[in-house]
Amino acid sequence: MDFQLSDDQRALRSGMRDLLDAVFDRDRMRAAVERGGTLDRSLWRELGAAGFFALRLPEEAGGVGLGLPEAVLLFEEAGRALLPGPLVATHLAAGLVKGAAEGEAVVTAVDGDLPVAHLAEADAVLVGADALVGEPLRALVAAARPVRSMDPLTPLHRVAGRTAPTQAYSGVLHYEGALLTAAEQLGSAARTTETAVQHAGDRQQFGSPIGSFQAVKHLCADMLARTEPARAAVYAAAVTGDPVEIAAAKLLADEAAVRNARDCLQIHGGMGFTWEADVHLHLKRAWLRSAARLTAAGAEELLAAGLGAARPYPGSSAASGRGAPEGGGGG
Repeated sequence: MDFQLSDDQRALRSGMRDLLDAVFDRDRMRAAVERGGTLDRSLWRELGAAGFFALRLPEEAGGVGLGLPEAVLLFEEAGRALLPGPLVATHLAAGLVKGAAEGEAVVTAVDGDLPVAHLAEADAVLVGADALVGEPLRALVAAARPVRSMDPLTPLHRVAGRTAPTQAYSGVLHYEGALLTAAEQLGSAARTTETAVQHAGDRQQFGSPIGSFQAVKHLCADMLARTEPARAAVYAAAVTGDPVEIAAAKLLADEAAVRNARDCLQIHGGMGFTWEADVHLHLKRAWLRSAARLTAAGAEELLAAGLGAARPYPGSSAASGRGAPEGGGGG
């Protein structure tokens, strides 16, 4: 089976990267930071016009008619660009909430007892299998209180009166949301790897690029060694849609995004911690995403359950009923 990207998939990914370079470059990203993460509705509509949210809707429903593997490629590019907003919720709400597919509506989601992102700007909120709009939504927003967010591009609100954990989405959408979040983490991990390598080549110390120092080489190599297995896991899970594989993909992508951002900070030295540098924004967003939809503990539990349900290989001692040889004894 060939898991290489097709020419059409490469063109789709390249087109999304070009679009984001045009509509959300560093200047616009920094402008979004300065206004406290408030969404740019015109940018949201541009994403809708490009088919970002309607990508998986059937063509007869006004969508593009593509699948989860293609959606993963777009969300990887969104993570690479640090694109703000409830992208996953709005994408999953396409066809369910009026205007979501076209980018005319902003849809966020309640995810357990976590604060809700971009609640004040939302036109709808997913709560389990329901979408709150109109008066129920206004009541929810009125009762919520803003909380301090570690990510300046992601304003958060604590929703009152919800103590029982609630999945952000029901059924298969729960795992698809986790996978698309993992794709964003993958994009961030790849971007911080590129940023670190570029800085290591440009920055001079003792008359040589710092990338020539063995310690820096090891950090960059470790970043790549985390990114590529995460990429393989995310792409494979997009093909199979298996919850256990999605859990593995989320686990690997979360680790790659967080640890790569930290190593990128290390390579940048003192300047990496300054407000003017962008590295800290990747780290803060990676921390937020790692707590969303499928946490490390939840993914590990799902993986453990999957291993427990796995059938033994044919011909193994477990398959034939023969017990393992007893330990002890010499010779």
